[in-house]
Amino acid sequence: MSESNIRRAVLANGVRLATERMPHVRSVAIGIWLTRGSRHEPAEHSGIAHFVEHMLFKGTPARNAEEIAQQVDSIGGQIDAFTSKEYAGYYLKVLDEHLPLAVEILSDLICNPLFAEDDIEREKKVILEEIKMVEDTPDDLVHEIFAEGFWSNHPLGRPILGTPASVSSLNQATLKEYFRQTYVASNFVVVAVGNLDHDYVRQLLEKALENAPHNGPDADHSAPVVAPQIQVRRKELEQSHIVFGAEALPQHHPERYAGYALNTTLGGSMSSRLFQNVREKRGLAYSVFSGLSAYQDAGALSIYAGCANDAVAELIDVVVAEIRQMKAGGLDQIELRRAKDHLKGSLMLGLESTSSRMSHLARQEMYRDQTFGLDEMLAAIEAVTEADVLRLADRFFTNGSLAVTVLGNVNGLQVTKEQLAL
Repeated sequence: MSESNIRRAVLANGVRLATERMPHVRSVAIGIWLTRGSRHEPAEHSGIAHFVEHMLFKGTPARNAEEIAQQVDSIGGQIDAFTSKEYAGYYLKVLDEHLPLAVEILSDLICNPLFAEDDIEREKKVILEEIKMVEDTPDDLVHEIFAEGFWSNHPLGRPILGTPASVSSLNQATLKEYFRQTYVASNFVVVAVGNLDHDYVRQLLEKALENAPHNGPDADHSAPVVAPQIQVRRKELEQSHIVFGAEALPQHHPERYAGYALNTTLGGSMSSRLFQNVREKRGLAYSVFSGLSAYQDAGALSIYAGCANDAVAELIDVVVAEIRQMKAGGLDQIELRRAKDHLKGSLMLGLESTSSRMSHLARQEMYRDQTFGLDEMLAAIEAVTEADVLRLADRFFTNGSLAVTVLGNVNGLQVTKEQLAL
């Protein structure tokens, strides 16, 4: 990511634009990102952000759902969208010569959805099936239950899909009002990466988005308060699924690179302590890993494992012992070097495609409103010291900070605070 190839602008109506020129490719990935997600929706309309994302593909006055698909397919393009807790994204990857059509299609979708009554009723069925699918996918479900307890009584704890009741209650008027207030120029960030000219992209967008309303109401941004909980939910499953979690750093925290190194060492790679000790040495789990979730004002470090129903207590003891060991024994230079090289390699390999660079640049624009070049990020990883990592381990893993959620056929399992003591 060369800083010199990145250019930024603000369109006349307030839409933010960032482009990165990659002259050696023949494609362009362009995305319109909305700086609103499920945490910004009203509790009684839980799931509305995700529902609206689905509805935007159902047609506009200019093209119906089938025509959207046909136009994208006829140029060999790839279109997709998603909703997360803090933002939504709509993006298209096309050959550079098809950029004008890509801009036209994306702009039409996000400015002119029809919200037809029969489409809404049909999509309700689709999303209710999607919710059931999570219920039938235990490694997804356990994370949902964990989040609900970890971010208790806060929008970050609510499922992005909503609940069967909240989704069923949505209607045309509610969806249109949410869209009118949310899909406004001040909430849009457009990012394009590939073989492009910044001024040309800007010119296309000024025309395509000229009718987007400028502003909407401010979103509620109250920070969550974490109260670590022990949750055990019984479900007839062949194996049990466990998530541990502790509070971690928000998105733009200056110590985030030390956080990445801590996560990589603990469970973020195949050479990590948890993978080696839980899977390779003890054979307790097929899948075990840790991960970081970072939001505007909060973060979590979580550890997931799936194991035999009768091995849950042992697995909990092994994971807690690894965390204690990290705090007490530190990490050696070889381990830290390996973690840094893993992070640098993942970062560079991840930025080889136009799509991944687009997503990366979009997150920087949305969260930090500034762009860090690849060299800066590599230098920041290299600057992390053993003391930095251990300071964060002490901060994340204090006594009483560890939450745990168990989902499985675990009759009478008792998890005590003493077992989780750090």
